[in-house]
Amino acid sequence: MSTWEIVDVPVPSSLDDDAAWGVRGTTALERSLAEATWGHHDLAYTALDTLVALQDQRYTQRIHLAAVSPERSRDVVGAAFVRLPTRGNTHTAEVDVLVHPEHVRTGLDDGLLRAAEDRVRGLGRTLVILSSEHRGEPPGDEPGVLVAPTGSGRIRRTDAGAELAARAGYALEQAERYSVLPLPVPTERLRALRDEALAVAAVGHEYRVRTWVDRVPDEWLDQLARLETRMSTDAPVAALDVGADPWDADRVRATDDQRTSSCRGALITVAEHVPTRTLAAFTVLEYPFADEEVVYQEDTLVLREHRGRRLGQLVKAVNLERLAEVRPHAVRVHTWNAEENSFMLRINVALGFAPAGVYGVWQKRLL
Repeated sequence: MSTWEIVDVPVPSSLDDDAAWGVRGTTALERSLAEATWGHHDLAYTALDTLVALQDQRYTQRIHLAAVSPERSRDVVGAAFVRLPTRGNTHTAEVDVLVHPEHVRTGLDDGLLRAAEDRVRGLGRTLVILSSEHRGEPPGDEPGVLVAPTGSGRIRRTDAGAELAARAGYALEQAERYSVLPLPVPTERLRALRDEALAVAAVGHEYRVRTWVDRVPDEWLDQLARLETRMSTDAPVAALDVGADPWDADRVRATDDQRTSSCRGALITVAEHVPTRTLAAFTVLEYPFADEEVVYQEDTLVLREHRGRRLGQLVKAVNLERLAEVRPHAVRVHTWNAEENSFMLRINVALGFAPAGVYGVWQKRLL
């Protein structure tokens, strides 16, 4: 039987430090798992991404655990990533467990999850939210299919992530659809969706679209912070025991700075309600400078009081139009949405996103 020991990943001052072995080892593991699961490494964070996140923990405390061979103490065969919000939801912890394919179902995943729970419990957290990745979505009539309590989204009970969650006493609360958009999107498709949305939004209202590259202008920091805060209250969260996650201007600027330090860029398109000069909707595309093919669709939100006016469709179409100018060699966009979020999924399908997999979101209260 395989043996291992679980240790804390050091936080080095740079990737050139000897102490960076943990960051490099866990990101190499993440990369290999992404390639095995999805056929590419687009979804794996780089060592620089991880280092920047570990070094700046003002808004999210991070603990990375590595499972290593006792004989080769820097040979990483598994990892548990723990994220602890520091502003809102301070009763919660988010956990991801990664295991090298050669060590799946050897007990290593259970050991890593127990170690993460022990750390979380010791820090006074009472709720753990665990994620699992599933390639493709099984048909509803396939035996052994688990349906999320929302009624939307299915995963196989026999997948390794689902089996781990079940053994550890977690309940599936939500399924997120993982989708990929091939680029470039036909110009005529984006134009038609944009113009349709503009026509609907203009009926009885006045909105102005703005797009920023990388950093949010100072005059809009508070407004964007308001939108990010509302992401935690207005977006679907199923029965997850989470509440508001407060943002302010400093947090928005800190996010800008982290993105810069990670060598990433961003496109942000917003819809301004002109009469009140407030932001009613926003969407964010992010991309690594080192890989010109890859783009990530991050947060998108339309405030509840402005819904029904196609603003989500508007800001997404405009942002993708601008993306073609800023990242002309990009070939795909990755995104994730709650399966019950039918309005946003409708927009994504119209843009050309195709389903690629499902992410399970599981919840457990610690005793």
